[in-house]
Amino acid sequence: MTQSTPTPDTAPTVTEVDFTDRAHRPGKVLALHLNYPSRIAQRGRSPKFPGYFIKAGTSIARTGADIERPAGTELLAYEGEIALVIGTEARRVSPEDGWKHVSGITAANDWGLYDLRHADKGSNVKNKSGDGYTPLGPAVIAAEGLDPAALRVRTWVNGEIVQDDTTEDLVFPFGQLVADLSQLMTLEVGDVILTGTPAGSSVAQPGDTVEVEVDAPTAPGTPSTGRLITHVTASEHPMAPYGHGPQVDDVQREEAWGSREAAGLAPANTEAAGLAPAEAKDAPGERPAVEENGHYVPSAPQPDRTLLTDEMKRKINATAVATLTAQLQKRGIQNATIDGPRPTHPGQRVLGYAKTLRYVPKREDLFTQFGRGFNAQKRAMDSVEQDDVVVMEARGEHGTGTLGDVLAMRAKVRGANAVITDGGVRDSAAVAEVGLQVYSNAAHPAVLGRRHIPWEVGGTIACGGTTVQPGDIIVGDDDGLVVIPPGLLQEVVDDAYEQELQDAWVYEQVTAGHPVDGLFPPNAEWKAKFAEHRKSLDD
Repeated sequence: MTQSTPTPDTAPTVTEVDFTDRAHRPGKVLALHLNYPSRIAQRGRSPKFPGYFIKAGTSIARTGADIERPAGTELLAYEGEIALVIGTEARRVSPEDGWKHVSGITAANDWGLYDLRHADKGSNVKNKSGDGYTPLGPAVIAAEGLDPAALRVRTWVNGEIVQDDTTEDLVFPFGQLVADLSQLMTLEVGDVILTGTPAGSSVAQPGDTVEVEVDAPTAPGTPSTGRLITHVTASEHPMAPYGHGPQVDDVQREEAWGSREAAGLAPANTEAAGLAPAEAKDAPGERPAVEENGHYVPSAPQPDRTLLTDEMKRKINATAVATLTAQLQKRGIQNATIDGPRPTHPGQRVLGYAKTLRYVPKREDLFTQFGRGFNAQKRAMDSVEQDDVVVMEARGEHGTGTLGDVLAMRAKVRGANAVITDGGVRDSAAVAEVGLQVYSNAAHPAVLGRRHIPWEVGGTIACGGTTVQPGDIIVGDDDGLVVIPPGLLQEVVDDAYEQELQDAWVYEQVTAGHPVDGLFPPNAEWKAKFAEHRKSLDD
C-alpha cells in the first residue's frame, strides 16, 4: 500500500509546539502496539491488523520534563515513536486519503511501567497513562510535501543511540492507521496517533536522560523535531495499597528490556528443558546447554574479562603471533588462526576479547524483518566493551561490505581494539581514517544488504576457517591473527614469552657470528648458556 507524497522544492516548516498547553493538548492520544518489523521480530508476534490503546491527556509532557519511577518498581521502559498530528477531521476515510488528514509529525516517547501490565488486562491504563508518560515535541514538522515512508526516529539514552529506524517498511502505513481508526470514531483536529516503536526499546533507570528525535532525512533542509528530552527520577511514593501493586515476572522483564539477555535472564530453551544452570551439561563458566532433538549442544561461553591483566598484556605484546601459534600447535591445536583477512594498518597489533557477530546469506523476506533498523550489526557495535575485538562471520563473501566508517567509529568510541571480518569493508579509505585496526578480506562499495543479513550477536562463529567464541583471546600482528582459548591463555603466553626471549637471544648469537648448528634449536650446551642469560635478566 503506497502512501508517498511528492517532495516540494522548499523545506517543510517546523513549528515549536507545547502540547501541555490546553490550547494544543490533544483530545485523544491513540497508540499502536506493533508496526516496525524489527520490533515485531523481537516480540515474536506478527499482527495481521493494527491494535491500539488510548493514553490519558494528562500523561502528555514537554521536552525537559521529569518522569518518576514509583518506589518499589523496576521496569519503566521508553519507546521512541513518530506521532501524527491530525489536521482535518477524519471519519470513514480511505487508506489512500488517510495521510491527507495529517497536518504534522512530532517526536513522542511512549513510556510504560511494565510492573503494572498485569493490572490493565490489555487496556494499558495504569501502565501507560501516568503523569509524564507521553512526552511530545518539541517541534512539529509540517506534513505537506513529506514522504511518510521516508521518515526516521532515533532514541538516545545518556547520549548513546539505542533506537534508529525508518518508516520505509512499516507493516501498517500511516494512511492505513488514520483510515482504520476513522471507521469507528471521528478523528478531530489536534488528535495524536503514536505509530509504534522500533527495536531497541528498553528499561531506563533513575538518573538516565532519554532523548527522541524524528526527522525527514531525504526532505529539503532535513527538517527535524529536535530532541525530546526526558529525565528519569526515583519517586519516594510507592503504589497505594488500595489498588494493584507492582508485579513482575521474567516475561515482563524480557519484554521490558527487549530480550532475555538484556534482562540478565537464562536462555529460554534451557528453562524449557527443565534445567537449572547447575544441571546444564556445559563446561564450568559456560552458559547452560541447549537441548536440540534430545541432545545437548554446548552454547558459547560467558567471557571472563579478568584475564587480560597489565602483566598479561605486556607479555603478549612482546610476543609474536607466530610464537603463540607454535605453542598452541604443541598442545594439539592446529587450527587456531583466522586465515585471509589482512590489516588496514600494518605494524599495529591487536589484542582483546572476541565479540562475535554472524551474518547469514540474504533472503529478501528475512532481510525485511531482521536486516533493517537496529539490527544485529548495529547492536553489536553499540554494545562493545573496552578491549573487545569484534569478529564477524561473513562466510568469506567479498562481494559487499560488512563494515563502514560510521560503525567503525562507533566501535572505536565504545573501546574496541579492532574489527575482524572475513568479508569486505565499505568506504575503506574512510574506515582507515578512523584509526581503528581492521582486518578484512577485501574492499567493496556495495552495502551490507546486497549479500548478508545481520543475524546473531554473541554466538559461536566461523571466521577465516576457524571457530571463534565470545571471550576467546584474539591476538594479531602483520603475520596474521590467532585465537587463544581462555583456558589455555596463561600457559600458552608464559611459554611463548619464554620462547620469544630465547629466540631473541639466539638471534643475537647468530649476529655475533655463531653457526646455527646446535644453536637453532639450542642443544644442551646452548640451553645451559641461555639459562644463565635468563637468570641475569631476572636479577
